[in-house]
Amino acid sequence: MRATLDFLLHDWLEVEALTTRDRFADHSRETFASVLDTCERIARDRFAPFNRLADIQEPHFDGEKVHLPQATHDATRAYAESGMLAAAQNYAHGGMQLPCVVEMAGNAFFSKASVAMSGYAMLTSGNASLLMAHGTPQQIETFAKHEFAGRWFGTMCLSEAQAGSSLSDIATRAVPDGADFEADPLGPRYRLRGNKMWISGGEHELTENIVHLVLAKIPAEAGEQRGKLPPGTKGISLFIVPKHLVRPDASLSGERNDVALAGLNHKLGYRGTTNTLLNFGEGRFKPGGEAGAIGYRVGPVGGGLACMFHMMNEARIGVGLGAVMLGYAGYEASVGYAKQRPQGRAMTIEGKDASAPQVPIVEHADVKRMLLAQKSYVEGGLALSLYCARLVDELHTGDQAAAANAKRLLEVLTPIAKSWPSEWCLEANSLAIQVHGGYGYTRDFPVEQHWRDNRLNMIHEGTHGIQGLDLLGRKVRMEGGAALKLLAARIDATAARAGQLEGLAEHANALAAALQRLGAATKAAWATGEPAEALANATAYLQAFGHVVVAWLWLDVAITAQRLLAAGDADRADFARGKLAAMHYFYRHELPKLGGWLAVVETRDTTCADLDPAWL
Repeated sequence: MRATLDFLLHDWLEVEALTTRDRFADHSRETFASVLDTCERIARDRFAPFNRLADIQEPHFDGEKVHLPQATHDATRAYAESGMLAAAQNYAHGGMQLPCVVEMAGNAFFSKASVAMSGYAMLTSGNASLLMAHGTPQQIETFAKHEFAGRWFGTMCLSEAQAGSSLSDIATRAVPDGADFEADPLGPRYRLRGNKMWISGGEHELTENIVHLVLAKIPAEAGEQRGKLPPGTKGISLFIVPKHLVRPDASLSGERNDVALAGLNHKLGYRGTTNTLLNFGEGRFKPGGEAGAIGYRVGPVGGGLACMFHMMNEARIGVGLGAVMLGYAGYEASVGYAKQRPQGRAMTIEGKDASAPQVPIVEHADVKRMLLAQKSYVEGGLALSLYCARLVDELHTGDQAAAANAKRLLEVLTPIAKSWPSEWCLEANSLAIQVHGGYGYTRDFPVEQHWRDNRLNMIHEGTHGIQGLDLLGRKVRMEGGAALKLLAARIDATAARAGQLEGLAEHANALAAALQRLGAATKAAWATGEPAEALANATAYLQAFGHVVVAWLWLDVAITAQRLLAAGDADRADFARGKLAAMHYFYRHELPKLGGWLAVVETRDTTCADLDPAWL
């Protein structure tokens, strides 16, 4: 994997060019390599050997505490000590000022080694980064700083049992805590009551405190609606709710907040990350002598979702990258297995020679198909994740025009960066099991766990269907379709370059045709202007859109791979040819799937929308 990561970062994305910018001026290719070396070593030594242990020894609750294997404690401590929690932050906050693309490349090693054990750190980094963007200076000093240091871990508390994707229906309420609630140095102080479901990392003993970021609604204070929660998402506010109350100097006050574990959810995968139902304000603990979880508001009243979505680009790219790395782990395992597993004999015009020795299964065409499919999915997904992370760097450090373009591109690419790897790198895991045959679905081999862990990613950070609705319903139509036009221009530019190169012109033409059909389908979907008709097949649109994007990136990567071959570097020749083989596979086996997906979009097919639930 490291060779591919280095190729994508340096040969393709040319990330060393970022070091000419003031923010990254202290860095070089050597410092980037040092970071990746450290991450690779810690992931190899402290995470990977215990991935199965974390899966088998699930978190358990004894009525007082949640217990995790000691290996999880050791691994998360090693991660925190590496400084990666604050990798992209300012030096003043203990950070390294790394580009986002390098930070994500480093974190890829941890997702591949143990996505569940590394989940605590990823949640904490996202939590603290949100506070850096929207918290007060005191909230940053008291909470974010100590999360980045690894002293405390963090969570995101959004969903409730009755409100998963539909956050407008959350029922957790927050009421001002006393007449002087706005005078608290940690932020406007409220008492929260409600329940939060599916909260990853919601309870553990890995750190001395857990900083929950909680979405809740503030009831109306006057008029006919007094005491009622405001409808819709505009009434949602965001609160810091620590497990243990703290003073402004970040010392623990010794008082437990009214946040209680109601139960652990036992999942298909990601078993090493606690997943919890949390009760806020049930009265089990009584801070200040009364029930109600104390929380400190972040940002304005009603601004909770706006704050939360500030970090959604990075979070969704991160989920997609996690899916990629699980797919990558399965791909590498199945390649290794296929090269050493003898089974069957070569087929000749006269049939098989039963007296001949068996051949490794990697010699069989159908096994090659499954391996090449996996390679095209996981390496295409990795290119997608890193390209989007590079856009994040452009958004934050590029000039005004470049930042504006990066923002538009991220609007349309983030749903793809999250959803495409979650679907197709899961398919890679399924193929890895198939390559292993009967051994694949036993616990003697790792590929069944990879599949179980990866199956959760189509739900994390917005389900597949939600991503499709967001893309077709909003993102491609924003600013008169400006983002889609910008993306199309970039795809056209790659196709034009590839069209001049031997062996790539065929695919350049196929990409141009696919882009044209995608554009026509987008217009056809909205031809009547009826959202119900346009969005009935939004998931099919999402799948088609994703395949066009990944086909584009594969062609762009192939141009770089051809340049390697032309340079005559014998040591990298097979490496480059492998990239070209995966690209050819994607164009000949995957891109043709576009027709079926877009056919139902173009005709606004009502097969699914017209289904009467009584028929099921």
